[in-house]
Amino acid sequence: MIKKIVIVGGGTAGWLAANHLGKRFFGSETEVKLIESANIPTIGVGEGTVPMMRQTLEYFGIDEGEFIKECNVAFKQGISFENWMAPSNGNIHQYYHPFDFFSSELGLVKAWLNQQSKTNFADFVGFQSTLCDHNLSPKLITQPQYDGAASYAYHLDAGAFSELLKNHALSQLGVFHQYSDLEEVVMCDDGEVAHLVTDAGIEKADLYIDCTGFKSLLLGKAMKVPFVPKGDVLFADKALAVQVPYGENEQIPSYTRSTAQSAGWIWDIGLYNRKGIGHVYSSHHTTQEQAYAELESYIGTDLDKLNVRTIDMHVGYRSKAWSKNCVALGLSQGFVEPLEATGLLVFDVTAKMLAETLPTSKVAFDVVSPHFNDTVTNMWNKVIDFIKLHYCISDREDSAFWLDNRNPDSIPDSLKEKLQLWLYKAPTHYDFSGKFDVFDVDNYLYVLYGMSYPTNVESNRISPAETQRMSDVISTIKYQQKQAMELACDNKTLLEKIRQFGVAKQ
Repeated sequence: MIKKIVIVGGGTAGWLAANHLGKRFFGSETEVKLIESANIPTIGVGEGTVPMMRQTLEYFGIDEGEFIKECNVAFKQGISFENWMAPSNGNIHQYYHPFDFFSSELGLVKAWLNQQSKTNFADFVGFQSTLCDHNLSPKLITQPQYDGAASYAYHLDAGAFSELLKNHALSQLGVFHQYSDLEEVVMCDDGEVAHLVTDAGIEKADLYIDCTGFKSLLLGKAMKVPFVPKGDVLFADKALAVQVPYGENEQIPSYTRSTAQSAGWIWDIGLYNRKGIGHVYSSHHTTQEQAYAELESYIGTDLDKLNVRTIDMHVGYRSKAWSKNCVALGLSQGFVEPLEATGLLVFDVTAKMLAETLPTSKVAFDVVSPHFNDTVTNMWNKVIDFIKLHYCISDREDSAFWLDNRNPDSIPDSLKEKLQLWLYKAPTHYDFSGKFDVFDVDNYLYVLYGMSYPTNVESNRISPAETQRMSDVISTIKYQQKQAMELACDNKTLLEKIRQFGVAKQ
């Protein structure tokens, strides 16, 4: 029986793992303990999430109102992509990837392809982009926790979020905690971790969770599990990050802004109390000085007056996430640039999967771990495909960065095959066979048709009867849009009310 699990490293990944494992083993004889250094700061810029985070927080038993107040949360309903295509008629290209889901209505996609006016795709199939346009919230103050009129996620303060997760794990889930510095990972002859040596003494466990960041001190350095680099697919390897105060009377957008640049893109995430802004770029296509200048131009403020952090990004993943008696989670396991909030998403999914599939006896590790590894590797490759999609179907030709992203040699075969298929037919859920395709058909549709992917219209004609049915569906969407506009509250106003009154329990 597993008597003890030790998580090495804190931060968001470590405390997500602690909560998932603490929830699984609460009240049992299995001890879950997290040790972290008080001297190593976390990266702390993962401030965007996806809707799955709502499910996770509700599962943990965290009060949504307290979470919103303590982590300076603002609602996120999707992403606004700006400048990812070449300007048209002097206008900057913009489209939304909202959290509306509609994949059961293939006819709706075909109706959009067949329309003459070419309404923006997100506006055609749902109403959430309209809420974003008007800075409206996805829920009402009267709606219960984790429920909304539209699907939503959060913008949050990563440091405060880690602290919230920490306090919940310790106070509600029986997780143990210790501040100590890791000095040595002692290995057995058979390749297992024998024990850890910290400045507080020896730490021995049945299972070790490596949450030591990019250094991957256990799985990577001690166990020598190789890193699989993906910089030949996704070129961005650097980031500049800064926190910016709101201007007077500035609205709080209910979406992330992602604005493409000459060799990367800028994220703009609005929290309740400030904005987190950063420039992700390829050091092989631009200099840090040029990236700094683009970020400064975007913000419109002298960056020398702000605290700008430089972050090196290692894009790729470990060839095995689980080896012997050690599992890597978070940056120790892998990383893909923060477009579409991939970091927290994969960290959460893999921590949950480990907690739910972990056998109670060590003898089963060698049987269970290969399946876990296959699933995680497949997940990373699918995430990489989806992020690459944003770059490789762009028509921008103003820099080598955008031209290189369209080079077929940089596009994974799995994505090339789908793109070829989608020239002739609209994507359906049959094109996504894996249960752990964390980005599914809806996500692809928003990006593909937000970026005007040229699916052949003649191959996607719909019958008169289907046209009439879709007309009724579209009328329903228009009605929902009108209702949402009438009922929805200003995003900032709702957040202020929640900070004062909390969120209804049920």
